[in-house]
Amino acid sequence: MRAPWRERNGSFSWYRAAFLLAVCAPGIATAVQYYAGFFPVRPITEIIHATGLWTIRLLMISLAVTPFRQSFRWARLVTVRRMIGVAAFSYAVLHITFYAADNMFDLPKVVSEIALRIYLTIGFAALLILGALALTSTDGMVKRLGGKAWQRLHRWIYLAGVLACIHYFMQSKLNVSEPLVVAGLFLWMMMYRLVFWLGSSARAAALPTLAGLGVAASLATGFGEAAYYHFRTNAPFLRVLEANLNFHAGSRPAWVVLGITMAIVLVAALRQWQHGRQATLASA
Repeated sequence: MRAPWRERNGSFSWYRAAFLLAVCAPGIATAVQYYAGFFPVRPITEIIHATGLWTIRLLMISLAVTPFRQSFRWARLVTVRRMIGVAAFSYAVLHITFYAADNMFDLPKVVSEIALRIYLTIGFAALLILGALALTSTDGMVKRLGGKAWQRLHRWIYLAGVLACIHYFMQSKLNVSEPLVVAGLFLWMMMYRLVFWLGSSARAAALPTLAGLGVAASLATGFGEAAYYHFRTNAPFLRVLEANLNFHAGSRPAWVVLGITMAIVLVAALRQWQHGRQATLASA
């Protein structure tokens, strides 16, 4: 197995090394904060939250590789997708390890908690999926399983994404702003894939498609927020929906999703314009 900072030919890659440093940075920062005393109250709990949060973030970033690679015309991005996925699994392992540490490594208690608390069961199921994908992420496993079988197995990443979003919602209790943003962006990525599967990469990466999916995902986020608070706290559905138009209350999750997806459209427009200009100059 080659080192993650090396290319297939064994040469050192600054590109891969930079991504490796980026995925390790949150863990390093959390460790520095812990030893510097930034977590004076229940430090293990803070580490559990941090590692869980970065598990979900990296999982979503790994899912974003396909739309970014196609819409940004950034083919090389696919070479670091496995690294990001393995990093997500690594943070998930740290997440459950520190959860066990918080329970004094009382494994029977940990197992019973996972079995009896549904949000822990869901999170653990996502961990098992990520583990299976991480173990089969090598070139050797691709050859052993065969390309099509390997692709079918790794499509379980979508189920892991769904389970991770549900786990995040359930453990966040009332403050679900970031889980809603994550869910909205996950929906955007899955709608992109649906267009890709039913149409083509060109259609999915087209600027009107990207913008339309961004609007659809932000609307779904707004309605999802209203529905969540209505059923969880009996808050009036329309009142919560109207809060999305009140900017004095701060940026609502729907607007955050819209802002991020429109930023993606702008970057895609710039990249596609650059590639079109280069193609024109090359043919002149």
